[in-house]
Amino acid sequence: MEGRARLSRAALSAAFARTGRRGRAPGAAPHSHLPSAGASMSQLCSSWDLHQQSMAYLPDAEMETMAASTSLPDPAGEFDRNVPRICGVCGDRATGFHFNAMTCEGCKGFFRRSMKRKAMFTCPFNGDCKITKDNRRHCQACRLKRCVDIGMMKEFILTDEEVQRKREMILKRKEEEALKESLKPKLSEEQQKVIDILLEAHHKTFDTTYSDFNKFRPPVRSKVSSRTATESSCVVSQDFSSEDSSDVFGSDAFGAFPEPMEPQMFSNLDLSEDSDESPSMSIELPHLPMLPHLADLVSYSIQKVIGFAKMIPGFRDLTAEDQIALLKSSAIEVIMLRSNQSFTMEDMSWTCGSNDFKYKVSDVTQAGHSMELLEPLVKFQVGLKKLNLHEEEHVLLMAICILSPDRPGVQDTSLVESIQDRLSDILQTYIRCRHPPPGSRLLYAKMIQKLADLRSLNEEHSKQYRCLSFQPEHSMQLTPLVLEVFGNEIS
Repeated sequence: MEGRARLSRAALSAAFARTGRRGRAPGAAPHSHLPSAGASMSQLCSSWDLHQQSMAYLPDAEMETMAASTSLPDPAGEFDRNVPRICGVCGDRATGFHFNAMTCEGCKGFFRRSMKRKAMFTCPFNGDCKITKDNRRHCQACRLKRCVDIGMMKEFILTDEEVQRKREMILKRKEEEALKESLKPKLSEEQQKVIDILLEAHHKTFDTTYSDFNKFRPPVRSKVSSRTATESSCVVSQDFSSEDSSDVFGSDAFGAFPEPMEPQMFSNLDLSEDSDESPSMSIELPHLPMLPHLADLVSYSIQKVIGFAKMIPGFRDLTAEDQIALLKSSAIEVIMLRSNQSFTMEDMSWTCGSNDFKYKVSDVTQAGHSMELLEPLVKFQVGLKKLNLHEEEHVLLMAICILSPDRPGVQDTSLVESIQDRLSDILQTYIRCRHPPPGSRLLYAKMIQKLADLRSLNEEHSKQYRCLSFQPEHSMQLTPLVLEVFGNEIS
């Protein structure tokens, strides 16, 4: 027995050195830790005297079993979820530290009730019952002694007043969380419906396979000297924007659209493949070999923009004249927006399927575009890509771009503005509800800035288009729809 006491004192000292950071109630006796084979000794006892008395009832083998089963986790591996935690009293699955010891819920409740009632139990047997999960109800005296042996302390039990305060604090916290959740902005059913409509419109006017590109006049790429490209810089067509747009659009064949998608002014245009291709293929354009292909691409993209716009909630409420004015002014901007989906920052190109339809800046210059347009356009595409917009945000931005009341030629500006305000509110609510930080920080302001950037690009495009349209040999390569949308610009 003396040897065992010496061993326990040594274990106590070692355990306190490791777990000294654990507090104990004022006046409480030091905790003792029992040794275990192959495991760290980290068990706590309520008092040294109690520990010595309990050791008298246990044989050596029993003492080792108790030490192994009640050891607290080592600080280095504490709370390792992969290691099963065992109740130090009965060996059942432990749920955590309760009253200063690792126990199950059953033993936790038993100890709390016993201490509050100041229960005095007597062992009906020899006072050395082995407590297990199955027999823990048979001997309350030995079970309580076991609780004390592993370090459970009555000082850690809350009084009824403390329990009530704790419950009130928990309830108050839940109420605050519920209030915070109720104040959080949410998308209404009507707003969600608008988003769903715009997503459907986008999916119907955007073919991710770009299969219709094969129906355009084929791209012709030649090695053009930088000087030649510079000389032709003033003959810049809207094709580059179109090129972008092409990336994004593609669901109907260019020559045979299943349904007319243009308002009245556009519906009388002949968009058949024959009228587009026959005359243009017979003309030699040594300096602008990509112009025919990009002209077809832009014309195709304009049709898709028109189709998208007609599905925007409220757009059909406008007069035909206002619809045409909005589409003419915004078409190239929306094409640039949609082309961002195919833009790749790795090589600054627009990839639309196969390598034949992978467009680089050098390809666009062969359609007559100048760097005055291309440089800010690429910069715009990079900036927009970095915003990492959700598809919902992307389609809302396109709709807001189209429904701009300050477009030239718009008559009912108040109606257009009301539709745009509605879309803007939906976008802001969506960002607050669905776009997690830090990406949502100032996102709406950044998106509106992109619309301002598009205005500048639109102005530069208009200048270069006019320069191109003055040369008959180049304007003949454009399709009737391109000539209608960009040729008769509203001033």
